[in-house]
Amino acid sequence: MLKAVMISSLNMEPVTNSPMVILKEIEGDQTLPIWIGLLEATAIASEIEGVSFSRPMTHDLLKNIMDKTDTKVNKIEICDLKDNTYYAMIHLTSQGKPLSIDSRPSDAIAVALRTKAPIFVAEEVLKKSKEIEASAESEPADKSEKGKKWQDVLEKLKPEDFGKYKM
Repeated sequence: MLKAVMISSLNMEPVTNSPMVILKEIEGDQTLPIWIGLLEATAIASEIEGVSFSRPMTHDLLKNIMDKTDTKVNKIEICDLKDNTYYAMIHLTSQGKPLSIDSRPSDAIAVALRTKAPIFVAEEVLKKSKEIEASAESEPADKSEKGKKWQDVLEKLKPEDFGKYKM
């Protein structure tokens, strides 16, 4: 079963200084944090903020190609979580034929924003994510003094510590 989600926030995670997008169920309270690359974060943020560039960026170029070839993005789906890596599919219709294209979630989200396509997360992905989170909470992987220090820092983080792109 798929759960419809929206972008809840786009942040710089303060400990690692890595960008992350947080997806939230539209009809529910579950969230899904996904760490992403800086370029993809920029592509997502620029679309959220309505920033346009003088020349098309990669995701804009892809949208332009789809527009010219009468290809429609029906939805994107965060469909799997393996070895702490999320997987996504972009579901399209081109020349009347359905297609599904493998994608990184961050690229799929950037495309969805540009094409106004809905974003979904497989229920199994939400479940796996919670299992990883629960196992991380119960048994720290790094038991050294440095690891204990970072665990303490992470446990004290509050949602407002995560950045400016709250929605």
